[in-house]
Amino acid sequence: MPDQAVNPPNESSALSTGLALTIETGVNLKPYNSFGLPATAHRLVRIRSAADLRRVVDHPQLGRAPKFVLGGGSNIVLTKDVDAVVLKMEIPGIRLLEDRADAWIIEAGAGVPWHQLVQWSIEQGFPGLENLALIPGTVGAAPVQNIGAYGLEIKDRLDSVAVLDLVTGRNVVLPASVCKFGYRDSVFKQTGFGGLAGKSVITHVRLRCPKPWQPVLGYLEIERKMAESGVAAPSARQIFDWVCEIRRAKLPDPAVIGNAGSFFKNPLVSIDQCRDIIGRDPHIVHYPMPDGSIKLAAGWMIDACGWKGKAVGGAAVYERQALVLVNRGEARGAEVVTLARAIQESVYGRFGIRLETEPILL
Repeated sequence: MPDQAVNPPNESSALSTGLALTIETGVNLKPYNSFGLPATAHRLVRIRSAADLRRVVDHPQLGRAPKFVLGGGSNIVLTKDVDAVVLKMEIPGIRLLEDRADAWIIEAGAGVPWHQLVQWSIEQGFPGLENLALIPGTVGAAPVQNIGAYGLEIKDRLDSVAVLDLVTGRNVVLPASVCKFGYRDSVFKQTGFGGLAGKSVITHVRLRCPKPWQPVLGYLEIERKMAESGVAAPSARQIFDWVCEIRRAKLPDPAVIGNAGSFFKNPLVSIDQCRDIIGRDPHIVHYPMPDGSIKLAAGWMIDACGWKGKAVGGAAVYERQALVLVNRGEARGAEVVTLARAIQESVYGRFGIRLETEPILL
């Protein structure tokens, strides 16, 4: 693991520098998860700087206690109260770290809302993140999940991440090359030898926006926007606006309808597996991948099984997009899990494909 000095990332904006650690007890987590599910954190600490994390590590009770890192709460399903110490990541700050000949290097605190960073980069004239607009969650969670949309993943733009080791309290900078990125996966989600899940926390993310800027096109919905508008060479701002329009048209706003975005991963299969499925379901939506595998549209399969609009208690499949599960009012985590498992069994029974969930079931 590379070990190098971490530049103090915008410490002037770290609100709690020099302040004593505040531990909150019995915290209602419903406002802190985008699904709006009820749960209580027995202990919660708001992390507004890397120094706050070091205080947690050095704390006589919290240092050895199990910990759960909470960002925007957009990728979790809470099924019970949280016994682990909740580290609520609220580290602020966005800045242009370097203006190189080949790229702009942007740094942001782990607590910054991801879409706020994308919007800032466009407004400041540092394009390259526009395809990832309107993805919910925080900057610190983005590399963990290797978020992606419309032909781009964060691994394509990541320069490095600043992390704090939860055992030693040391700051370390990890280049993108050691993050073991996969489809909605990274070293930060992996356990066991070499995995960093539960061992470290991302405090700052550094992104590389290449020069000269080149648009990432080729995704069907973006091509449709180009055809409708007659714009053959869209600007970064145009792509940003299109992506926001596309996402708003088919995905519910968590502030209005509780949800965790895409609930299932699009499965990857071999060419032979895909050919077999097409033989039974000729209309299945599928996309060839650079590595020779085929990505199947999970939402299409769920819709084909008749799940769109169906519910279990307060949890339901969104009427406009079968890939999204929603909270119709007073859903509980157990209802979301029951609905998800029923969908998985249904899809497996028809297609022989076991869908994997994207959010963490806690």
